[in-house]
Amino acid sequence: MADSSMSNQSKLTYFETEDILYILLAEGNEANSVEISPNITVGLDEAGDMLGVEILNASEFLRNTVLESVQGRILLDRKAA
Repeated sequence: MADSSMSNQSKLTYFETEDILYILLAEGNEANSVEISPNITVGLDEAGDMLGVEILNASEFLRNTVLESVQGRILLDRKAA
């Protein structure tokens, strides 16, 4: 497990064996969770405020997200040329 601070409250935790990335946004008791897309779940407190985000298959998700972003940028640059 690796930790990295993002700000005063935010914290990244990566569980390498399980390939899960957890982004802690705020401290509090999780009262509910909502799957916002496949493999991405948001934890909510009683007021419905986000406490954290859990990403399953994190390495694949991040790789695909970066590739889509880079490929999209290349296509936009080609159209502009």
